[in-house]
Amino acid sequence: MRTRLLMSDQTLFRSIDVFEIDYAPEFFNYRESQLKDLAYQIRPALEGGRALSAICRGLPGTGKTTSVLRIFAELEQTTKKILPVYVNCQNDRTKYMVFSRIYAAIVGHAPARTGISIRSVMDAIGGALQRQEKSLIVCLDDANLLHYNNTLGDVVNSLLRLHQDYPGARAAVFATVSDMNLDLASDLSKWVLSPFRPSDIYFPPYDADEIRGILQDRIRIGLYPGVFSVQMLDRIVEQTMESGDVRVGLDLVKRAVLNAECAARTEVIEEDITKAYEQAKHIHLACTIRALSTDERLLLQRIAELSQEQSGPLVSGAIYGRVEETPKVGYTVFSRQLRKLDSLRLVDLIRVQAGGRTSEVALRYEPEKVVQICGKRGIAEE
Repeated sequence: MRTRLLMSDQTLFRSIDVFEIDYAPEFFNYRESQLKDLAYQIRPALEGGRALSAICRGLPGTGKTTSVLRIFAELEQTTKKILPVYVNCQNDRTKYMVFSRIYAAIVGHAPARTGISIRSVMDAIGGALQRQEKSLIVCLDDANLLHYNNTLGDVVNSLLRLHQDYPGARAAVFATVSDMNLDLASDLSKWVLSPFRPSDIYFPPYDADEIRGILQDRIRIGLYPGVFSVQMLDRIVEQTMESGDVRVGLDLVKRAVLNAECAARTEVIEEDITKAYEQAKHIHLACTIRALSTDERLLLQRIAELSQEQSGPLVSGAIYGRVEETPKVGYTVFSRQLRKLDSLRLVDLIRVQAGGRTSEVALRYEPEKVVQICGKRGIAEE
């Protein structure tokens, strides 16, 4: 059958924004239970009190961020009693950066970059909450990244104890966590857990039918009819299940359609999806590496280099023996960095049953590509 060609002024997209990661869908399916749990945590703030804190736990791409943003959007539209603030911990990695984000949401502009202390920023936040009589809810998205930097406890504790210096200032924390091995109840101090006392809200991975439903909804809204056949959608679902991240499927749909447009075709074919996957996997890798600190990036690069040098499995203890020389770090810091790489799905940590803290470390991407991207000058500053 001959494939129809696009006219020069045609597009296959009704709205390309539908396939962006930060798009908030009008109909958000398969997370009704989690949305109800979040709404329950917020209820005390609607009645003039302080919201309850929560940890949203689940692998990347399981709807944690979208669920919180959906609840926050509803709050902004329906009440003035609550001030929801979203903080992306991949970008805001220090206590000052987190509180600057909150300051900007409350005051309307960011604090001066120089000449202002963290104490001054916190005082401004506490005073504003006291005067406005609003309840603050802060979402620390990817809060595990703050934890690896020994920052999370200080941030949470400072937020939840604002009322001690500013009576009437009310704050709660929603923390999204992608590291399924992280037990904050054990890792955070009792001084932090005392005001925190979070409820645990679990976000299980989407199954194949749910992923298909999510992609079908976006395709119906974002594309014109006939662009995706059932067979091509099945192929996207298959590749999305391999990654375990529904965001990969959304990105693959967008790139596959762009490839079809470039070839002047009105429907996606297998070649478009294959090409989209080759494009997408390295872009995701580069974006993730950009979120690493310099030391974390050097560790990932060394793991990739060791993966090239030997065919057998890499063991954490042996890796540490090869990386402690430059720069020299303690094993606790090294372990924390490994866990961060695992939570970002750059490596897989497989606990060895032989005892101790030793784990096998498996790189999830081609070593050559990891070395290439890690070695690019300026990537940490981008």
